[in-house]
Amino acid sequence: MAQSSTVYAVTIDLSNVDRGVYETLDLRVARHPSETADYLVTRLLAYALEYEDGITFGDGLSSADEPAIVVKDLTGRTTAWIEVGMPSAERLHRGSKLAGRAALYTHRDLRQVLAQLEGQKVHRAAEIPVYAFEKPFVDALAATLERRAQWTVNVMDGQLYVESAAGSLAMPLVASHFA
Repeated sequence: MAQSSTVYAVTIDLSNVDRGVYETLDLRVARHPSETADYLVTRLLAYALEYEDGITFGDGLSSADEPAIVVKDLTGRTTAWIEVGMPSAERLHRGSKLAGRAALYTHRDLRQVLAQLEGQKVHRAAEIPVYAFEKPFVDALAATLERRAQWTVNVMDGQLYVESAAGSLAMPLVASHFA
């Protein structure tokens, strides 16, 4: 018998000064049985950092047709394709062509992710930011993630601050590129 997803209820008080976004996000997130805690944390952080009207979690783990996070306008047109982890160049290429913009957030080693994508055919590759969360940062959040969680996420002057059951964490939020 197949395992079912585990639902997490995560409330994020978001204050992204760099983008002028201030919201309280009440999220219900299904964690696929094959999804690691690190991936889930990265997915939650990416959602918060990319937050705008029309954002939703996609079926990125179980569908090649959708990213981990997608933003659609009122007409249903995809405006942002947000990947998490270490997607193939083909997925990024498809998403970049389909959407107005694409981005990648990863908990993996940045050098490995960039090496995998370097030289691959990806539409507007130079415009796709790649954000890598530091391993100790993700590990601390993953180790304390409960099925009901409360986070405070702040972004200011290129610094990411998260307060959670893991305590206060901080790291620089720097975009890399692979083209």
